Amino acid sequence: MADATPSPLTSPLHDRHEALGAKFSEFGGWLMPLEYPTGVVKEHAAVRGGVGIFDVSHLGKLVVRGPGAVEFLNATLTNDLHRIGPGRAQYSLVVDDATGGIVDDVFTYYRDDDHVLVVPNAANNDEVRRRLVEAAPEGIEVLDHHRDYVILAVQGTRSDEVVAGVGLPVGHDYLTFVEAPFEGAEVVVCRTGYTGERGYELIAPSTVAPALWDALMRAGEPYGLVPAGLGARDTLRTEMGYPLHGQDISPDITPNEARLGWAVGWKKPAFWGRDKLLAEREEGPRRKLVGLVSTGRAIPRPHMSVRLLRDVPLGEVTSGTFSPTMKKGIALALVSTVVDDGAEVMVDVRGRPEVFQITKPPFVQPSVRES
Repeated sequence: MADATPSPLTSPLHDRHEALGAKFSEFGGWLMPLEYPTGVVKEHAAVRGGVGIFDVSHLGKLVVRGPGAVEFLNATLTNDLHRIGPGRAQYSLVVDDATGGIVDDVFTYYRDDDHVLVVPNAANNDEVRRRLVEAAPEGIEVLDHHRDYVILAVQGTRSDEVVAGVGLPVGHDYLTFVEAPFEGAEVVVCRTGYTGERGYELIAPSTVAPALWDALMRAGEPYGLVPAGLGARDTLRTEMGYPLHGQDISPDITPNEARLGWAVGWKKPAFWGRDKLLAEREEGPRRKLVGLVSTGRAIPRPHMSVRLLRDVPLGEVTSGTFSPTMKKGIALALVSTVVDDGAEVMVDVRGRPEVFQITKPPFVQPSVRES
């Protein structure tokens, strides 16, 4: 029988990445650059010390519009959209109403009371859309623009110079966005990112994607702009302690366990999973997501067991990597709440018990809130 597995989707910039010699990997149903010949460590360092550019067009793009769109979303997503307003962005969660587990983490871009852009993870775009469509009252549309737009992330201390170099606005506050023209199209310029560094995410129609990429590459030449792939994006976000859905958060993990209570509008009268999460919060979760730093040279990887002693299991590593900034092994791990921050634990690294210290991320000092 013929293989019915669908081919992965590709970015409108796939040919640009091929020309740069990118190594590709499938992620969330998309074939995206994992790294370029520069390598993950140099791409990581470029973002921390200068500027890098990522194609993250695999991320979902759902437009929720119609009278009362904000009120509708505010009764479904965890965070409180009333904390922000037009021109601002907010991190939020889609939680299963029955279990309290995290279906996805999303960014919402509040354009006006009747128009919000929701950006889910690639693999969860269809599921988030399905849930919103089923819950939407008459007059509210949920439009899927997953393949109609690209998202380019320009991240690093020199990101302002690069974005300004193509004629787009810069300097607005963290978690705000503005719209501006480029090549006859409207580009959403967001002061957001997944690296911990100052930066921008540009959401543009796919029709202008090649021109925008080329312009950014030219504008970035004087500042040493480096194309970066999902490998560097992963090491950068891990250093910040930012969770990755499917590893650190999932339908089996609640916001309380993931220490994401700050992204929950606890005083709201309604949102998916509210009753379940309030009850768990009152009782206290049995697990918590923590940071781990190696006291030696060990490099942790997902699913490695975490123990208090050889025979006292605590949980497991959810994300683990070598930190190019710290030159140490770091990890996020879901462990029992009986262990305190600061405690030393053992991680089974390929059959060897290695000592790690529990800490609260971020592992490196962020710059995202700088004006």
